[in-house]
Amino acid sequence: MFKRNFFKIYVLLWFITGCKISYKTYEFEKAPEILKPDYSKSESWAVIPGKIPNLILDFYDKKKEMKDADVFYIYPTLIDGKDLKAWNSNIWDRHIRNDVLNRPVKYQASAWIESGNLYVPYYRQAHLRVFNKKFEADGKKALDLAYNDLRDAFIYFIENYNNGRPFIIASHSQGTLHAKRLISEFIDGKKIQKKLIAAYLVGWKVDPDEFDNLKPMITPDEIGGFVAWNTYKINKYPRKNTYEEYFRGGVTSNPITWDKSTETDKSLHKGLLYRNLKIFPKSLSIKVIDGMVWSTVPNLPGKLFFSAIKDYHFADINLFWVDIQKNAKLRVKQWFLKNNY
Repeated sequence: MFKRNFFKIYVLLWFITGCKISYKTYEFEKAPEILKPDYSKSESWAVIPGKIPNLILDFYDKKKEMKDADVFYIYPTLIDGKDLKAWNSNIWDRHIRNDVLNRPVKYQASAWIESGNLYVPYYRQAHLRVFNKKFEADGKKALDLAYNDLRDAFIYFIENYNNGRPFIIASHSQGTLHAKRLISEFIDGKKIQKKLIAAYLVGWKVDPDEFDNLKPMITPDEIGGFVAWNTYKINKYPRKNTYEEYFRGGVTSNPITWDKSTETDKSLHKGLLYRNLKIFPKSLSIKVIDGMVWSTVPNLPGKLFFSAIKDYHFADINLFWVDIQKNAKLRVKQWFLKNNY
């Protein structure tokens, strides 16, 4: 969680909560073609076994080269510049590739690296403006293009990398929007569902009946379902119309106790991951309300910054990094116990 990350995501928050931002763009059909990723080649993956970025090596268990489970992680929206005309990200651009590694891989995907072999595909994600109703028609096309990349990546992952291992789906924000679609198409009610350990669908509304067969998990060692949450500062709400559309009624898991507890004291908080990669345990308390997790202002350097904003979307995962790490490992262990491995 570093300053550029804060600023960019805060722009996202302003946008979602209704502030007007003027974007310069062109029709989707007139967009320059971006070379499609080829997931048979390592350069189309930000992370795969044997290609672990140095910036997350400290989180990686080097004693065991291949783990018994896999993690398929989908990162959030990173392109948001109002002067950027492109509808989708150019994954071959060095700056964009570095951004993926230095932000979501470093501060989000790393929470699952001890749970399984980590797979993070580069994908031509959609620009932030696709969530503005003004750009709805072209925005859908941009989102479809992004999803089709992830669809190809998941198919290749299952057919060539997974080798029948159980797996976790993890995602944030736009990543969760795509993950919901991916689960509906390939996992929910399909033969492969029995291999799903858990889906961590963070930073986007997920309805209780989102899927036909996958259900919200309400115990810390439950498997085969999903957890989801969106984080806000305690006693704060988004604008009413935004709350109704993007939050109210959505599954809201407790990302500390992973049960039906609606209030959790900071004494149970296992730890957040700060921008210097230092862990801060017992630094926040939470309250679960309809569609949101309310968090107290974390007790850490930069506390003044957190106290000045109300939407903690940018830190949905960082705030509970150790809690996620330990819970994912528990669910993996439980999957193998229940399946007699």
